Amino acid sequence: MTFLFLCGALQVFCGALHAQPGGSTQARLPSRLSQLPDTIGGIVPDEDKNPIELDEVIVQGNRTSNIQMKSAQNIVRIDKSYIEDNFSGSLMQSLEKIPGVRAMTIGSGQSKPAIRGLGFNRMIVTENGIKHEGQQWGEDHGLEIDQFSVDEVEIVKGPGSLLYGSDAIGGVIQLRNNSIPTEKAEGNINLYGRSNNESMGVSGQAAGRTNKWYYKVNATYMDYADYKVPTDSIQYYSYYIQLKNNRLRNTSGKDRNAGLTLGFLGEDFRSHLLVSNINSRSGFFADAHGLEIRLSDIDYDRSSRDIDFPYHSVNHFKLVNNSVWRIGAATWESNIAFQKNLREEFSEPVSHGYMPVPPNALERKFDKNTYTASTLIKMPVKDRISLQGGISIEHQHNKKGGWGFVIPDFSATSMGAFIYGRYHISDDLIISSGVRADRVKIHIDSYRDWYETPDEHGNPVYKERAAGLQKNYNSFTWSAGINYRQGKWMLKANIGKSFRAPTPKELGSDGVNYHIFRYEKGDNNLRAEESYQADMGVSWQNSVLTIQWEPFLNYFPNYIYLNPTPEYYEGLQMYHYAQAGVIRYGFETDVQLQLTRRFTLGMQSEYLYAEQLSGDKKGYSLPFSPPWSAYFSIGYRPARGLLGADGDILLEYKVTGSQNRIVPPEEKTEGYQLLNLSLGRSWQVKDNSIKLRLQAQNLLNKRYYDHTGFYRLIDVPEPGRNVSAMLGFTF
Repeated sequence: MTFLFLCGALQVFCGALHAQPGGSTQARLPSRLSQLPDTIGGIVPDEDKNPIELDEVIVQGNRTSNIQMKSAQNIVRIDKSYIEDNFSGSLMQSLEKIPGVRAMTIGSGQSKPAIRGLGFNRMIVTENGIKHEGQQWGEDHGLEIDQFSVDEVEIVKGPGSLLYGSDAIGGVIQLRNNSIPTEKAEGNINLYGRSNNESMGVSGQAAGRTNKWYYKVNATYMDYADYKVPTDSIQYYSYYIQLKNNRLRNTSGKDRNAGLTLGFLGEDFRSHLLVSNINSRSGFFADAHGLEIRLSDIDYDRSSRDIDFPYHSVNHFKLVNNSVWRIGAATWESNIAFQKNLREEFSEPVSHGYMPVPPNALERKFDKNTYTASTLIKMPVKDRISLQGGISIEHQHNKKGGWGFVIPDFSATSMGAFIYGRYHISDDLIISSGVRADRVKIHIDSYRDWYETPDEHGNPVYKERAAGLQKNYNSFTWSAGINYRQGKWMLKANIGKSFRAPTPKELGSDGVNYHIFRYEKGDNNLRAEESYQADMGVSWQNSVLTIQWEPFLNYFPNYIYLNPTPEYYEGLQMYHYAQAGVIRYGFETDVQLQLTRRFTLGMQSEYLYAEQLSGDKKGYSLPFSPPWSAYFSIGYRPARGLLGADGDILLEYKVTGSQNRIVPPEEKTEGYQLLNLSLGRSWQVKDNSIKLRLQAQNLLNKRYYDHTGFYRLIDVPEPGRNVSAMLGFTF
């Protein structure tokens, strides 16, 4: 296979060199090849019916309705243009307008995803069908994905454990960057900038196709400075910290990403090989790493673009092969991947407690290697019945380094198998169900401090921070759903059980996490987390109005969470991992009105209620539960003028409620309102297109706090006014 890819790559590049200017034509897919899935990779239960071979066909209809009929769960599918039009610094910030989706921000250039208030290891991100594996447990770093390489995003709101196993208990964000080029040579270049943190970036992609081979090359570079907040000081542990020029010092960073795809297209076979590398380096707000920063000799206000202590660097390398075979009426898909995630945290060597001054600046290092393999087969069984089934295996090994300690070395192996079926009673009534079995094995290495600490008798010992441990978790999950369409109405409902194995951090952590301002202690007796859920989606639409309502209910018999205690260590509060019964329910709404040919009105909202039913915090909510929020928008497409017929203007008003249901020592967060404005236009120049997009976020420079924001714990408000621009050229 490697030889074939090398030969094919040579053929592609040679074909691109010999292509005549302006003489490229769109290649036509072979008739049998067109029966294969549109993209390779991504387990989506939508290949339901026997394919019918047609030479050429034009399909007209309601695409959104057809997508929603392919799954009993609530899904949202967006394309590349949506990400470009809503570019907000990171991928998750660009997707945050989708009801139920949140970006847990870490500064201005990074964020972590959350769906319906569940993030970290309670939801997964996949890329071309492969689960993205970084250090998901960490609150202080973002998602190692280049958003400009993404062609399509599909968000599953609700548990995805049936198809993906553990960790998909809250939802799935499926990313695809495997679209197939149609020209001998094509590509795009995007230039972008943001005013708040003075970021500058460029992203480009080149692609081409000759006969059965194709290639894609993409690269992104971004450089950003310390971001600004609408305040000149913050309060941390009753200490007032002055901010020069309203900048949150040492929050600058750099991103450098690159990827290469080589693909082969046959009549009954498709395959592509993706190689990508994501590299980022960014600083942490200097005063957030403990008040000893006041004694530092570093001049943090010397420059807004330098990256001083403390900072971290992340490099994520990924090698993925996706292949699809067509065997009669069946489709067989395989995914094989290797990922290497290297994350390092650096800070000034400062002694803490009994720890002497460290020998170097490397506080923590995590080197995680992940090997993944999965196979999936889809086939019609009889008349209107279709089945798909699959097996998967994943092994990961995480090695630590540095003088700090939060989690020990660990390895984890997970295996799972599922079967899923759909029965088309009619084109407008479909029932579905599936079952899955999983086994997760976790091994944690023992660890002792590298320095001596007095025991209860005053004798110096090398304190054991983690004991050797091996845990096995078995699970059987299930799901059942229905899709029903009647005229302008559509109903979908899904019930099921999902699970999540405890993470090594939840089992074996025992140390100070200075970036999160607390001491964390794991519990090696934690049981696997289970969830019983019910989701529903009701929608109505005609030619001018679309209304959608998506309620949900979750019950966790044994939800795992960090429980704050009255104990303190080195001035930091101690948190212990614990389990409790939890109920969660809420809904999302989406209303779109085509008021006239030129004006569009929109409203999206979300609401979440969470309550602990047992344990020390019975009656309280869950930590970092997002408050209700709503987006109101008015769009206008002018017929003439500066923007022309290919332009648009969008005015948005966001309302977020107060969050008064907290878990002490959390603080309540006041509600806020934001005003955003965006406008854009595109131009067609022969076979090329130019696209310009301008956005103004937090137009009134409002001072507000995001209850789920990373720096909220130390009284840091969200960024102030920010104007961003993107100029794209497609050829």
